Amino acid sequence: MGHQPYRTALVTGASSGIGASIVRRLAGEGIEVHAIARDAARLEALSRETGCVVHALSVSDQAGLEALMKGVEIDILVNNAGQSRTGNITNTTVEDIDALVDVNLRAVLQLTRLVLPGMIERDRGHIVNITSIAGHYAFAGGNTTYHATKAGVHSLSQQLRCDLFGRHIRVTEVSPARVETEVFGRLIGNMEEAKKRFFDEYDSLLPEDIANAVAFAVMSPQRMNVSFMEVLPTMQVVGGLNFAKKTSGPA
Repeated sequence: MGHQPYRTALVTGASSGIGASIVRRLAGEGIEVHAIARDAARLEALSRETGCVVHALSVSDQAGLEALMKGVEIDILVNNAGQSRTGNITNTTVEDIDALVDVNLRAVLQLTRLVLPGMIERDRGHIVNITSIAGHYAFAGGNTTYHATKAGVHSLSQQLRCDLFGRHIRVTEVSPARVETEVFGRLIGNMEEAKKRFFDEYDSLLPEDIANAVAFAVMSPQRMNVSFMEVLPTMQVVGGLNFAKKTSGPA
């Protein structure tokens, strides 16, 4: 870790995909990582692999989060947990809106509120928010509530830097485009179909790419705050959300 002052981290949505990769990456730097997710079996497997401390609970469990934070001192908070749905605001449900707001936005606000007093007292800390290009760009086919919640976390990240002005507490937002994770399978209800439709013909980002981006920001010198990273596959552009297939040649 060199001169890095951070000793502990808390990662949400840690049982698979981007979250699990971040746990592996930070644990590899010698940081004690607390991993939060609902899937206890996957968490236990990740703990055996990395030595992380596991907490099987939902980020929407406010009482559980408050109880957890009473017993730990967190230097790095990675707000990674997230959900999405198919459809848009014209055909969504009350339950879907509430679920996405609870996990994607409210939990981020509440966890940030819970960890910041300790960071401020120690004058040391780093908050990393994993958002999405959906928080910055509108495109057909995107879920309206998902876009809105990710935009909210983008705004939170910007405001936090103002709230923490003059303190040695850094705020980083990492905004990925398409990453090869299970979320696409959950959305359409079939991981094999999602693999064929979204990944087989494309060089998408991998979860470890986002984990490496997070590690770059966290391990950077304390004088340096990597405030925002938009991470795209080389062959994807946000203008129109176009993604060239692997077999495509130059135009």
